[in-house]
Amino acid sequence: MLSLIADAGKGITIEYKVISAGGASLRRHWNGGAADAITNGKWDYVVFQEQSTLPIKNGKRFHENVREFVPVMKESGATMVLFMTWARKHEPENQKLLTDSYDSIGKELAATVVPVGSAWREMLEKHDTPELHAEDGSHPTLAGSYLAACVFYTTLFDGDLKDLETEVEGLSHEEGRLLRQIAQSASRSEQ
Repeated sequence: MLSLIADAGKGITIEYKVISAGGASLRRHWNGGAADAITNGKWDYVVFQEQSTLPIKNGKRFHENVREFVPVMKESGATMVLFMTWARKHEPENQKLLTDSYDSIGKELAATVVPVGSAWREMLEKHDTPELHAEDGSHPTLAGSYLAACVFYTTLFDGDLKDLETEVEGLSHEEGRLLRQIAQSASRSEQ
């Protein structure tokens, strides 16, 4: 979805590789050879997303996991990007812990933090719809994914979403506009 937005907004073509496993921590990715994928690729950005609850339950371990990748990132020359996730639907109070944990390690390492969780918090505090959480209360709906992609766009490419008119099947024009406004607001407030 980020590819669609980046192309529509600035004509940017995104090439990417996904290394993921459900519920995996960054430590598990490290042990599984993710470092080789970083050093063997020619990346501008490498996005790191920790297992969703580890920054809440064990922030120290989360920070250790991120630090593990620092030498590899320096060798690769890519920008380290931290994907700040969102709190689970029935535990919104955890967003502050997530935000603080991502922001502190981001500041320590001079990494780019993409404040998706902050955008979700803002959306959920101000609006009832569209629904961001899927039925499991953890994963995103289409609207949640679109909001996340918009936050990535504004953060990584300094993109202005105000005049962007991407149509996403399954989202109304009004929902898309609202999500873009929230993404822009959350990204600006984090800078």
